[in-house]
Amino acid sequence: MFSKLWTIALEGIGATLVEVESQIENGLFSFSIVGLAGISIKEAKDRVSAALRNSGFIFPRKRLTINLAPADLRKEGSAFDLPIALGLLAATGQIRSDHLSKYVCLGELSLEGRLRSVRGVLPAALAVRKIGKLGLIVPEENADEAAVAEGVPIYPVGSLRDAADFINGDDVVEPYTVNLQELFAEQQRYDVDFSEVKGQARAKRALEIAAAGNHNILLIGPPGSGKTMLARRLPTILPPPTLDEALETTQIHSVAGALKTTTSLMAIRPFRKPHHTISSAGLIGGGSVPVPGEVSLAHRGVLFLDEFPEFGKTTLDSLRQPLEDGEVVIARVASTIRFPSRFLLAAAMNPCPCGYLGDSQRECVCNQNAVRNYRARISGPLLDRIDLHVPVPAVRPEELNLRSEGETSLTIRERVIAARQRQINRFSKLGIYSNGEMSSSHIRKFIQLSLETENVLRQAIKRLSLSARAHFRSIKVARTIGDLAGRDEITQSDILEAVGFRELDREV
Repeated sequence: MFSKLWTIALEGIGATLVEVESQIENGLFSFSIVGLAGISIKEAKDRVSAALRNSGFIFPRKRLTINLAPADLRKEGSAFDLPIALGLLAATGQIRSDHLSKYVCLGELSLEGRLRSVRGVLPAALAVRKIGKLGLIVPEENADEAAVAEGVPIYPVGSLRDAADFINGDDVVEPYTVNLQELFAEQQRYDVDFSEVKGQARAKRALEIAAAGNHNILLIGPPGSGKTMLARRLPTILPPPTLDEALETTQIHSVAGALKTTTSLMAIRPFRKPHHTISSAGLIGGGSVPVPGEVSLAHRGVLFLDEFPEFGKTTLDSLRQPLEDGEVVIARVASTIRFPSRFLLAAAMNPCPCGYLGDSQRECVCNQNAVRNYRARISGPLLDRIDLHVPVPAVRPEELNLRSEGETSLTIRERVIAARQRQINRFSKLGIYSNGEMSSSHIRKFIQLSLETENVLRQAIKRLSLSARAHFRSIKVARTIGDLAGRDEITQSDILEAVGFRELDREV
């Protein structure tokens, strides 16, 4: 007795069609699953056998062999439970095997036969859409996520019995759909807004520049000055994601199992804030079965690293590749997995170990060597990738006026979008989209400073004792300041403002 049907295996943030072959022969009872099946799939034997019996089906006490093809592709996850169970039912004639070829199915089984949600449903649905002519059977809890992939017939079922009745034609399940455009519009709402921030006019200006030019930013200030509050609002002034970007972000979170049950489409920019004790694998991604790390979960959004110098040196240095390439490459013996990781880095730190260097309210107890050693925890190559170093002083009591409100995120975002459009037009043939992505060759090609402006830059760097790396960074930031003002040329005031955002390049 033999049957076959289709399911999906995850590969990176994509998915591959897998054929599930079931063979039942006479002989002593055995239950084998072959085809590079991971531990969670091997454990499916007990879940499947219990679910079949508790759903009123006959579990065959014979030689059972399940083959997952292609056999050289590693497979992991509990989503194989349902296809294995349906394959056994088809091989024993308890459901119609001729109907199985019309569907791809996935889902985890409970011991009583209920279907539980699984990760990676959106990538699976997108893979089925690419193949065409197939429907997708999913757990009811995953229906909204699967339906985001328009053009695929989605059939949500609640249990193994429901799935079997649907395959046999005893139960009618209408294809499940959602209004993608309406869903996208409804979920484009943030819970925070820049109007809630009191004071900190200079820090808010720096965040607007960071958003407009896609510049990585470092906030430096004492505890309680509002660094985290400011960073949380950075995604609200970034240009809204396109539908394609939202789908890509949702895929990553789905594969990582980080998609909330109430969220079927991530229509807002993600904001990720890992703790400083995180490992390199947790930040970058990896594991025996590679999964996306925080840098990929922040894709198209903001990665916020609070207490920046407290992160491990190896962990911080591992950020350099994703910041440079916009992706993470995880190499294993059998395969190489790529996860996208194009994010805006926002970091925060105290100015010194005690946190009160330069604070007018509290006295700093750190000597110069302690301050230098503290700041030296951030390597030069990593600091080179951060364009804005912004002091965030403690808010003065008179600034805490509950009646006054600052600019809203919407107002700031409109200026950011206009500035980004100027950059898109400028770099239209180069494959880059923002000033923050410019290399030194791009700067030489697209930016011409007048002699007076270049002299101002040179004098400012000398007077403030800034490092050599501040030169190109200041020009990039000045270009964004000019774009925000709608100017084609960079003025002396643009240069002076940009140079002012190089706090860590100054000598302690």
